[in-house]
Amino acid sequence: MNTKIATILLLASATGLAACAKKAPETLPPAPVENSGTDTQPMPQATGATVGTQQHFAAAVGSSTTIYFDTDRYNVDSQDAAALQAQAQYFARYPQITFTIEGHADERGTREYNLALGERRADAAKAYLVSLGVAPNRISVVSYGKERPVALASNESAWAQNRRAASVIIN
Repeated sequence: MNTKIATILLLASATGLAACAKKAPETLPPAPVENSGTDTQPMPQATGATVGTQQHFAAAVGSSTTIYFDTDRYNVDSQDAAALQAQAQYFARYPQITFTIEGHADERGTREYNLALGERRADAAKAYLVSLGVAPNRISVVSYGKERPVALASNESAWAQNRRAASVIIN
């Protein structure tokens, strides 16, 4: 819950800073080098990770690589929307990147039910990203149901961690 609030505050402050006027630099950077490849964005120097990797994505969006759901639900709430907006900004900046949204469920329920629920969760995340301008052909969806838990305990805390949709870079 605290990370989602922190993400919302981070996005709000970033939006506020974006509205600030910018001064022209005293010296201009060198002219861009002609690039015949498909990579349209330079790699940020701060992260050290290569563009198109999961590490670069995670460094850029932080904990927003994964959204979480309530029991038996697949709706995108306001906290999830903030995380998906951060993802959409990243994917808008790097249009060459394709990715998979993995839908997951907790251990309760049948295998078939959890596979269907995981797919609905992944589809909901995809639909939201598409509504923000991410091309649907860049996004694949897979459901793992309850087969790939991140928390192995059988309690509410573990179940909450396993009810998720995670975006994973595939190229």
